Amino acid sequence: MNILEFTSLVFTGSLIAGLLGSLTGLGGGVVLVPLLTLFFKVDIRYAIGASLVSVIATSSGAAAAYVKEGFSNIRIGMFLEIATTLGALSGAFLAVWVSTNAIAVIFGVVLVVSAFLSRKPRSPAERNAPPDPLATRLRLNGSFPDLEGIRNYNVQRVPAGFGIMFGAGALSGLLGIGSGAMKVLAMDQAMRIPFKVSTTTSNFMIGVTAAASAGVYLSRGYIDPGLSMPVMLGVLAGSLVGTRILVKAETKWLRLVFSTLIVLLGVEMLYKGLFGRI
Repeated sequence: MNILEFTSLVFTGSLIAGLLGSLTGLGGGVVLVPLLTLFFKVDIRYAIGASLVSVIATSSGAAAAYVKEGFSNIRIGMFLEIATTLGALSGAFLAVWVSTNAIAVIFGVVLVVSAFLSRKPRSPAERNAPPDPLATRLRLNGSFPDLEGIRNYNVQRVPAGFGIMFGAGALSGLLGIGSGAMKVLAMDQAMRIPFKVSTTTSNFMIGVTAAASAGVYLSRGYIDPGLSMPVMLGVLAGSLVGTRILVKAETKWLRLVFSTLIVLLGVEMLYKGLFGRI
């Protein structure tokens, strides 16, 4: 395979990863890292470095468009980033003493179970539930443009969502993985935030986390411009296409794509945890 063929294939794979990351809020790394390491035989450290650059591109491209169109809730994103940051620091500190294989198995089970829960549509009673008093005090409730027009929503169970976000950050610190799946699940399942708002806000949040991690990989020389450039351009193009699709897509199809991806991620984590490969 020559350089042109390699670059073209990486760009195409990255475009698909960016599209899926934009629609689901998981970030392109869920698809990119396995693609680069298994199919293109790229060293995993360079694959993660390129993935982090791509996640920043996804967040810059998709999240900016989502904020402009009124989907992302920036107040929720910045509030929950406090939990994920504290969790990541705690996870990195505990990584020396905690068995990552056991954590990976638990994480895999949680993801697989959550995939089935996330496919369940929300009832009208759940949609119109009164807001959490803490959400009102923090002004987290909002609105977004739905297919039927502007739709208002109330945020529920803020402490539960904050706790899950802390756990998502801790998992990221312990296992060295992205926590986009847990972020979407915390907002969608625990806080009862509409799915489109959950995924778009997750896109916004992931970029903040990735920017910090990318600096570390850059200082260690694990970001290769020759690999990162087609990855970044592909992911950026895919994420911008995803923003156009999400606006007109039905929530049930977005939930189906999301649940399929996190089942695959959950099975991967179970395999790595059970066979000691993490």
